[in-house]
Amino acid sequence: MMDSHFAANNRAAEGGLKIAYFDCYNGISGDMALGALLDGGVDLKELRELLDGLKLSGWSLTTETVTRGGIAGTRVLISLDGGKEPERHLSDVLAILEQAELPAQVKKNSRTVFNCLAEAEAAVHGTTVDKVHFHEVGALDAIIDITGTCAALYLLGIERLICSPLPVSRGEVKCAHGTLPLPAPATLELLAGRQAPLEGRDAGYELVTPTGAALVTALADSFGPIPAFQITDVGCGAGSIDTGYANYLRVLLGYTDLVEGIHEEKIVVIEANIDDLSPEIYGYVMERLFEAGAVDVYFTPVQMKKNRPGVLLTALVPPEKMKAVRDLIFLETSTLGFRMTIARKLMRSREVKTVQTQWGSVRVKYVPDPKDGLLLHYAPEYEDCRSVAVKAGLPLKEIYRLVENLFQNRNKLSD
Repeated sequence: MMDSHFAANNRAAEGGLKIAYFDCYNGISGDMALGALLDGGVDLKELRELLDGLKLSGWSLTTETVTRGGIAGTRVLISLDGGKEPERHLSDVLAILEQAELPAQVKKNSRTVFNCLAEAEAAVHGTTVDKVHFHEVGALDAIIDITGTCAALYLLGIERLICSPLPVSRGEVKCAHGTLPLPAPATLELLAGRQAPLEGRDAGYELVTPTGAALVTALADSFGPIPAFQITDVGCGAGSIDTGYANYLRVLLGYTDLVEGIHEEKIVVIEANIDDLSPEIYGYVMERLFEAGAVDVYFTPVQMKKNRPGVLLTALVPPEKMKAVRDLIFLETSTLGFRMTIARKLMRSREVKTVQTQWGSVRVKYVPDPKDGLLLHYAPEYEDCRSVAVKAGLPLKEIYRLVENLFQNRNKLSD
């Protein structure tokens, strides 16, 4: 899971994290995301005042209430003065953001989105990031969409963004490069980079735009079903096309029961009972499962049918790595099937600092208390300690003690 891109701005639920869930049941674009957040409670006047910090002229931001498929929502309208816009590269957009008078978090997230867009465009067109020409996504309205969405998330005090699976359709779209297949190449590049889950849809028009894909792939902590949380508000952002049904992006706003310093993600728990595999193979299977993406693998002795001694293979796997792990279990073990459950995984946020010894550096993972910065837990990295122990010719346990003492004495959390 990605580190959170957001900092608390106006937390209202004691002890909970404020989250936004993008329900992209009919896709996402920049204006749909901005419209959904405005519909979900962002004050338009406050957003305009924040965006004035871009120091760009020739635009105005208004909204209108529309009804699609019997459901009311907000459509964002960005009007331009009609003048010819300059051709912008990534450096031009980043310069605009650098000079802007915006909150640091808004600047940081906006830069992240545009960098992701540039990397995707460079990969698609076989060029470098600094040579990418921003056409549609470098236009003034796209800059307002992206920066406005980042600003709206900031104004809402969102601390974590989660996104649903994304619908994609076949067809064609016209852009500055000509007629391109759907999903647009840059969109696919962005989604592939995050291994975002996709759902095929027979729509015939663009459901996920490059701007929409960049927003969620750059800012979302994770992709998946609606998490367990207390919902407080819902916003509907209208797409530009009136399809005759509810063409919206919905944003669900609310609070998790997590406290600061703890985050949650979904994990797949795989279990397989095996009683006919050579013991020599289990170590190899564990190594391969870790290589395939499992975050933990362990074996438990069990008594099976006919009183046979067996092994319970358990693997904890991120949902996006499930296919690779599944195929490997069937390939490398003798099991004919296994059980899967989806679990909630709660984890303390951790940080890493480096301790220097006379034989080399050692990384130390630690968990600071988010309230007062005190150490809750810390542990030297085994592989680093092992390397130093071999080089120094000292017992591993002595290296552990040395590193722990150095960490306590030399690495203060206030550094």
